[in-house]
Amino acid sequence: QVHLVESGGGWAQAGDSLILSCAASGGTFSMYGMDWYWFRQPPGMRRELVASMTGSGITYVTDSVKGRFTVSRDNDKNTAYLQMNALKPEDTAVYYCAVDSTGLGTYDSWGRGTQVTVSS
Repeated sequence: QVHLVESGGGWAQAGDSLILSCAASGGTFSMYGMDWYWFRQPPGMRRELVASMTGSGITYVTDSVKGRFTVSRDNDKNTAYLQMNALKPEDTAVYYCAVDSTGLGTYDSWGRGTQVTVSS
């Protein structure tokens, strides 16, 4: 099973930028065959999908972050990134990365999450 570790969370003020990283290790995987997902769970709310990138490089971002967040990856480092610009207080959440490494359409590995707190 792929092991995922997120990093890069922390405190920010509205308008600031943060970049989250999700490093993959272990298991047997190909960066080109693995779909990446970024979720977030605001306090007291349900987890929601924020962005994704397929193994072939097709990206998706949810409407609430469109134009502010960008997903990317570095195949050599087995790492995906979520660049977050123009942060808003409503972006405050625990951010999780997940992958589908099997092509079965399931999130077979999850990171433990990283807290992002944005103050106004």
